[in-house]
Amino acid sequence: MLPCMLPNSVTEPDGSAVIRALSYNIRSMRDDEEALARVIRACAPDLVFIQEAPRFFRWRKHAARLAAKTDLVVLSGGATAAGPLLLCSLRAFVERTEDVLLPLTPGLHRRGFATAVVRFGAARVAVLSAHLSLDGAERRAQADLLLDRLASTDAPYAIAAGDINETPSGPAFRRLSTALQDCWTVSPWGGEHTFVRSGPPRRIDAIFATPGVEVLTCGVPTALPGITKDDLRAATDHLPVLATLRLPAGKPIPAGAGA
Repeated sequence: MLPCMLPNSVTEPDGSAVIRALSYNIRSMRDDEEALARVIRACAPDLVFIQEAPRFFRWRKHAARLAAKTDLVVLSGGATAAGPLLLCSLRAFVERTEDVLLPLTPGLHRRGFATAVVRFGAARVAVLSAHLSLDGAERRAQADLLLDRLASTDAPYAIAAGDINETPSGPAFRRLSTALQDCWTVSPWGGEHTFVRSGPPRRIDAIFATPGVEVLTCGVPTALPGITKDDLRAATDHLPVLATLRLPAGKPIPAGAGA
């Protein structure tokens, strides 16, 4: 996909908002933290949906340090959501946050959602970061739980992003992309594949949005100024997904309408 002009974040005169949303599996910050921070800063995100945030000793300090290095603040999640984390810029007005632990399957890792409701301009949006299971049956059930969570919010828009742990042909991914907009499919930009370290290159990380959200661009920001191949390799084993989204200030479709 050829590079094109990436829209900047802006609040329009009527209160509609253009925002940048970034989804990134950071592998517990076990790799090159400075490279990770450079990649995130170059994306200039308003929202960051993180997976595999630090969950153990001094995890809050690790999350706060990453936020400080990227000119962001911690919104919700971390160990209390079993790994998913949300960061945001000071542009976001935070209404509420909640960390959600999902049912535990014996023998498998605990999973959870980091969630919040925020406002940009006159637009309210629910946000959710997720890292779905490696087990196919559990992963499919978690996709339903994710949609149920979005449908329960009173926000007119919702954005969910994360490591789906399967490709778009998988049942969990298909469930999400049937109920929500798969932002890459709607408006592809940049690179497609998010995991290229082993096996064939594939897209297993994604950003989804409810009907009413206008998807302007979405993809791996390989050609974005300030991002280098060396930093992408050094930062973590996944590649980030960056979307620019427009949240109209008018009368949108309710968040649960597509579920």
